[in-house]
Amino acid sequence: MHFASKTWLSELQFYKDEQIFLEDLITDYTLQLIDKSHFNESKAIVAQLTKIVDETKVLLSAVTKHEKSLSVMIDDVDQIDLEKKYKEEHRNLTELLGEFKNRYQIIKKRLFKLLQEVMKQDKQKRLLT
Repeated sequence: MHFASKTWLSELQFYKDEQIFLEDLITDYTLQLIDKSHFNESKAIVAQLTKIVDETKVLLSAVTKHEKSLSVMIDDVDQIDLEKKYKEEHRNLTELLGEFKNRYQIIKKRLFKLLQEVMKQDKQKRLLT
């Protein structure tokens, strides 16, 4: 459980850094993304990314708290109810993080596909001028 929690913390911190990069990409291509041909898709993706950023913060906090509570499992005191609660919380976090990762991957794919299209159009415009 300790290893899983440490892995989750590392992944969530990476996602947090990656989200800063994605937000910078969106900022760099704002003019192209607000063009009428991309506006609705851009708006939807940015809204979903904003939710994911908030979820990342909440999950980071929850996993950090969970990691700090690990002492219940490793002390030499039998606290069956607390240990059972900790294991249940661990299972719930496992599910939540799995669902989160799937949603995050979908949003990233949509964003990259849109940015790829925008960059291609931008390059074509520059070549024509």
